[in-house]
Amino acid sequence: MHTPSLALSTPTLPDGVSHVQAASTWQQVDFISDLHLDAHEPETFQAWAHYMAQTQADALFILGDLFEVWVGDDTQDPFALQCLALLKRTSQRLPIYFICGNRDFLLGADALRASGMHALGDPTVLTLGQLRVLLSHGDSLCLADHDYLAFRAQVRQPGWQADFLARPYAERQATGQSMRTQSEARKRTHTDYADVDTPAACAWLKATQCQVLLHGHTHRPAVHDLGDGLQRWVLSDWHASQTAPRLEVVSWLQEQADHPNRGLVRRPLRSLNA
Repeated sequence: MHTPSLALSTPTLPDGVSHVQAASTWQQVDFISDLHLDAHEPETFQAWAHYMAQTQADALFILGDLFEVWVGDDTQDPFALQCLALLKRTSQRLPIYFICGNRDFLLGADALRASGMHALGDPTVLTLGQLRVLLSHGDSLCLADHDYLAFRAQVRQPGWQADFLARPYAERQATGQSMRTQSEARKRTHTDYADVDTPAACAWLKATQCQVLLHGHTHRPAVHDLGDGLQRWVLSDWHASQTAPRLEVVSWLQEQADHPNRGLVRRPLRSLNA
C-alpha cells in the first residue's frame, strides 16, 4: 500500500492548541501512558485497576497507548468492556483526560462516553499554577522514525479511518493482531529506536510558552534538560510481569510547586501502595 511522503521537520502545531486550566483546588494531578492493556497481561491490568481505585489524584491524564490495540468502539470484547467500565467508575470521582497514542488512535466518541474520559488534542497545554506543561503522546516528534511517521500520516487521515472502521469487526481484529505481531518482531530485531527530536521539542515548547514537555511513547522514562529552563519528562510504560516491574506514575503536587522540581515527581507504583 502506498504511503505518502513526509517532510522530516518539526510537525506543525494545530490551530488553536487545546488548553486545560487546572482547578485551584487540585492538589495532585497524575499522568500515565503506555500501559498497553491486554487480556494476555493480567498482572498489568490488576496493577492498573488497583491504582485507579486507590489514587488520591484530583485529575488523571492518560497520554496514549492505554490499550495494546483498539480497532473500533463497536467492540464486544469482554476485556475491553471491563476496562471501559473501570474507567467510568473512576471518572465519577475525578476527571480523566485522554490523548490517543499510536495503538489506540481509533478510540472514538462512543468509547469516550462509555468510559467517561475527556478527549484532548495532541498536543494540549495544561496550566498548573505558574507552570505550563505541554502534553503529548510524543510519537509525532520522533522525526527520525521515517517509516512510522509515514504510516502515521496515512492512518490519521479521516478517509483511511472511515474505510477501516467500515470493515467487519473480525477483519479489523485480525489486522490489529497482525500489526501487533509486526511490532513485536521489530522489537526483537532492532536495538535502537528513534527518540523525540530535541529541536522539535524546544520549538513546540517555545511556541506554546510552556516550560515542560510531558510525553510517553518511547518507553524511556527520564527527565531531559533542554536548556533555557525547558525540560522534557518521559513517562514510563507499564509491565507488571517483568523481573523488574515497570509501573510508574508522574504526579504534580501543588505542595511542591515552588520546589526546583516545579511540583513534578516520579513515583513507582509500589511506593504509592506502601
